[in-house]
Amino acid sequence: MIKTILVPIAIAIISILLGLIIGYYFRKNIWEKKAQNAKKNADNILAEAKSQVAATQAEISFQKQAAETLKQSALNIKKEKILEAQEQIQTYRQKVEDELNVKRDLVARDTNRLKQQEDTFEHKNSLLTEKEAELTEKENHFRKQELELKKNIKVVTDLVDQTKEKLYEVAQLSKDQAQKLVLTQLSDELVKERAEMIKDSNEEIRVKADHYARKIIIDAIQSSSADTVAETTVSVVNLPNEEMKGRIIGREGRNIRSFEALTGVDLIIDDTPKVVTLSGFDAIRREVAKRAMERLVKDGRIHPARIEEMVDKARKEVNDDIYEAGESALMELGIHRMNPELVKILGRLKYRTSYGQNVLGHSIEVAKLAGAMAAELGLNEKLAVRAGLLHDIGKAIDHDIEGSHVEIGVELTRKYHESDVVVNAIAAHHGDVPKLSFIAELVVAADTISSARPGARSESLENYIRRLTELEQIAKRYDGVDQAYAIQAGREVRVMVKPDKISDDRITVLAHDIRKQVEKELDYPGNIKITVIREKRVVAVAR
Repeated sequence: MIKTILVPIAIAIISILLGLIIGYYFRKNIWEKKAQNAKKNADNILAEAKSQVAATQAEISFQKQAAETLKQSALNIKKEKILEAQEQIQTYRQKVEDELNVKRDLVARDTNRLKQQEDTFEHKNSLLTEKEAELTEKENHFRKQELELKKNIKVVTDLVDQTKEKLYEVAQLSKDQAQKLVLTQLSDELVKERAEMIKDSNEEIRVKADHYARKIIIDAIQSSSADTVAETTVSVVNLPNEEMKGRIIGREGRNIRSFEALTGVDLIIDDTPKVVTLSGFDAIRREVAKRAMERLVKDGRIHPARIEEMVDKARKEVNDDIYEAGESALMELGIHRMNPELVKILGRLKYRTSYGQNVLGHSIEVAKLAGAMAAELGLNEKLAVRAGLLHDIGKAIDHDIEGSHVEIGVELTRKYHESDVVVNAIAAHHGDVPKLSFIAELVVAADTISSARPGARSESLENYIRRLTELEQIAKRYDGVDQAYAIQAGREVRVMVKPDKISDDRITVLAHDIRKQVEKELDYPGNIKITVIREKRVVAVAR
């Protein structure tokens, strides 16, 4: 029974053990296969990982190389930008330094001008102090004289009273009649004395005229503004851009100094955009400077040597234009022979104006008018044309030579052997000397027509007529004036007086009074000549 039970148990235990052994080996084989597979997979993964690592390393190496390349490019760009910025900074710094140098020069000029004005004011102040002391001394002296005069007046008054009583007794006149007689005599004596005083004063004024005129002109130039003058003494040159101003100024202002020294014209560079201004009283110098500046701006190369070259070319061109202008005037008027130097001086009138009227155009017009009138009167037409053309020749160089344009014109025409008729016409066209020929009279008439016609000069017709009317009315206000006529385009007024009311001595006083009234009430260009005429005529008719 027990065996029967143990045998199956043993069999079962053996079966279990065999099953365990078989299962162990079976699982062992499975595990070994799994291990081999896992090893194979691990090898594949390791190989793939190695290949990926190699690719990654290659990519990293490429990226490093690319990064180095980019870094080097960035450094190069950075260097270029830094250099460009440094160049811009240097250019801007140079521009600022140039502007500062120009402003320093302007400040220095203003400082020198202010110093000169201060010295002038100090000198004037010292003169005023001296004059004040002199006036104080004279005032004390006059006070002493006043006291003495009061004493003398009292004595004279007593003597006059006594003299009056004796005169009444001797002359057998009433008091009113005696006073009237004395006042009439005193009036005539005072008029005579006043005329003599005016003559003496005129002589003294003529002696001191030059000195006082220069002093007054210098004071006026120092104290007056140049707004009016600037309208006719400047030329404007347009620029392509604002950078050109820096080139024109140059380093430390050397270009502008060289330009001004070569042309004799002031170069003004201000805040006006794309513009520089040339200032100078001589129109020819201004024209040379303008042409030279336009050439320099167009060329773009601006330095002292180039400036000198362009100024020489511009001066030669202007000289050629001047001579051509003179020749054109001669051809237009049919004048065939004239000294070449005189032709050149005549051409300079192209750049000269008088009251806004071009002097060369005015001279040609005067020549045509004089020639036409001479032809109508049967006189020498060619001589009249020649005299009319040359009548203002002195204005071409009156800025360079001392003297009036009439005196300069006379000297020039004599120097270049013009005829005596032409010389006299030039000398007499403003009434300074007597006219010795009918040609001179025609030149005066033609000059008056050309300059006084409405629109010829910078004066409206209404202003012109009003000025002449006021001039005549001022003269007619005075007692004893019969007629007054404004002639020579308002440059002269002739006053006819009644001879029975105004004596010869009185006309000097009258001319003086009219002159003072004209200066006080009228504004006029140039000078106005007052001529007072006293003429007594007796007419008898035989029947």
